[in-house]
Amino acid sequence: MQANTTNVVVIGGGYSGVMAANRLTQRDDVAVTLINPRPTFVHRIRLHQLVGGSNDAVVDYSEILADRIRLVVGTATHIDAAERTITLATGDSVDYDHLIYAVGSRSAEPRVPGAELAHRVATLDEAQRARSIIEATPVDAPVTVVGAGATGLEVASELAEEGRNVTLVAGAVLNPYLHPRIRRKVARRLAKLGVTVLAGPGAKVTAVRRDAVQLADGRTVPSTVTLWTAGFSLPELAATSGLSTDADGRLLTDETLTSVDDVRIVAAGDAAAPSNLPLRMSMQAANPLGAHAADTVLRRIAGQEPAPIDIGLFFQCISLGRGVATVQLASRQDAANRFAIGGRLGAKIKADSLTKLIDELAHEGHEPGSYSWPVKNPKRARQVLARRGATPGRRPVAPSEGASV
Repeated sequence: MQANTTNVVVIGGGYSGVMAANRLTQRDDVAVTLINPRPTFVHRIRLHQLVGGSNDAVVDYSEILADRIRLVVGTATHIDAAERTITLATGDSVDYDHLIYAVGSRSAEPRVPGAELAHRVATLDEAQRARSIIEATPVDAPVTVVGAGATGLEVASELAEEGRNVTLVAGAVLNPYLHPRIRRKVARRLAKLGVTVLAGPGAKVTAVRRDAVQLADGRTVPSTVTLWTAGFSLPELAATSGLSTDADGRLLTDETLTSVDDVRIVAAGDAAAPSNLPLRMSMQAANPLGAHAADTVLRRIAGQEPAPIDIGLFFQCISLGRGVATVQLASRQDAANRFAIGGRLGAKIKADSLTKLIDELAHEGHEPGSYSWPVKNPKRARQVLARRGATPGRRPVAPSEGASV
């Protein structure tokens, strides 16, 4: 280690965390430590395939992480910003000069009676447990998927294609992110797969029983297995460490992704709330946010002023079975339009995106600093912001639809 080495720690080994850690290795005088609860990378947007039995959704870190990064397998339980120390669940501590907070998101806790009977699928452990339960359940037994964001649609489609008897409880609207025209196409695809879709004012689960779910309008839906995909939540690490967060637990930052409390702490991925206006939770945003967080830290180490983020989100890919997908197109401000790419071409785009995400991480590990990402058109961004009554320099909030591309 060099005499003037700067220690940078990344908490969270998901897409954003790995991208940030790899990008930091551009400088030989930066020592990078990645803290993650498990020794393998979770390819999160394949978790629906794990539930459906077609993929294990894990990648070995040796395939995507730069060799000189130190991987610490453990759970961070406290950040002491004053002392620049991270405490782990084991009681051990890790010191840092700069910290990238990339803890990601997790399942939302269902807040209905009997919620403990529903199985969540947003983490590897949850998805593995759900798959075990599905495998032990007769094929013709009723399965209910609660939530019709990207995750709910993908899980329901996978299970229906497996021959399962699936009901999708969508809430008021079947995936509110989608354009109405595309939503109708998705509904037709689900019907072709045999998925029963319940949507409308009364299609909200009010209780979960061992053999059914109860809806707000009084209907009882038979359900041997209930899978809960509605909503995401954030780890409480930042808030319990005394750092400023938004109402959902994201770290509050400025437009460079720097914490409003501490210039040495930078956020990335789902855990970042720049200007209190987070981007949609998606893998499309994850790698760019991780890269930008690393750039912010590297600029500070070099004595330079960090740049504000500029990230364009302009589509959402949703698998609708193993050979079909829809790619909802959108503006670079993430507003869905009436166009989509569907069928097998959509499925190819989705499949390519799954591979591309991992390839981008691996390439950045071999050639740090090589990754680039789409940006917004500044003129159009100002126009959209003005129409929505937002403040120039800030982005509109798009609805969180789950861990989608």
